[in-house]
Amino acid sequence: MGRKVSRIRLASEPSIIHFLQISWEKTVGSGFVILLTDGQSAWTGTVSETEITQEADDMAMEKEKYVDELKRALVSEAGPADAYKFNFSQESCHFSFEKKLKDVSFRLGSFKLEKVASPAEIIRELICYCLDAIAETQAKHEHLQKENARLLRDWNDIQGRFEKCVSAKEALEADLYRRFILVLNEKKAKIRSLHKLLSEIQELEKNTEHVRETTACSEPTADRDAVYDASTDEEGENLAGPSVAAAGKDDSIISSPDVTDIAPSRKRRQRMQKNLGTEPKMAPQEQHLQEKEKSSVDSSASKPCRGSSSPL
Repeated sequence: MGRKVSRIRLASEPSIIHFLQISWEKTVGSGFVILLTDGQSAWTGTVSETEITQEADDMAMEKEKYVDELKRALVSEAGPADAYKFNFSQESCHFSFEKKLKDVSFRLGSFKLEKVASPAEIIRELICYCLDAIAETQAKHEHLQKENARLLRDWNDIQGRFEKCVSAKEALEADLYRRFILVLNEKKAKIRSLHKLLSEIQELEKNTEHVRETTACSEPTADRDAVYDASTDEEGENLAGPSVAAAGKDDSIISSPDVTDIAPSRKRRQRMQKNLGTEPKMAPQEQHLQEKEKSSVDSSASKPCRGSSSPL
């Protein structure tokens, strides 16, 4: 069961404080009981779910929205104090309340109340409820204070641990950074040594390649020189050989008596070469020898024989 006691001021008697109590079994939308008192007299009434539905239909509102407005006006006390206006007539025992929107107000509900015959009992019950509510609120407040103190101690403990963790973290970071610097310096030194070694190897490879290229270039030159020397020696021998052979041939031609058929055979050979269309190129030395042979033959033919000049 729920109950809510609030303090209101009526529009007809704003100087007098009235106390309004709303109590319900399940929810406000399922029906509630109204109790209104000024401290001397008391009025009460019951609002059923059917009446709530009828009020919502009269205002053309959905029931849920209308129940929410009832809670704000009678239970929650949401919004400013002058957001709702309450009216009550002791003669007709008619209680109503309105919602104000700027300069416009519209009625939220109107209920019929009955005057209580013995208001002292109702007021006594209301005062007891208020005292119980105050005691309960005080107990909750003390419990919250104790809980707050416990949470504060836990927070201080956690803060101390957190500070220790931060200190340990900073020390660990400093140690790791120091170790990292050492490892980094070692890696840098190793990289520098490897770069130096790589440069030396590259320089050695360049020198080796240069030596190979120089050796490769010198070997063909020596081969060409050797070939050139050999060719010049062979040419000298070849040149010397034909000259000696030519000299011997000249001597044989001069000493030989049968030289009359040399010229015809040579002419015959020349005619055959012309007919074949290939005329060999004669070396200057061979041509010189042939000319020398011709001259020797002509000279031998022109000279008379020594035997024929002698008298018989």
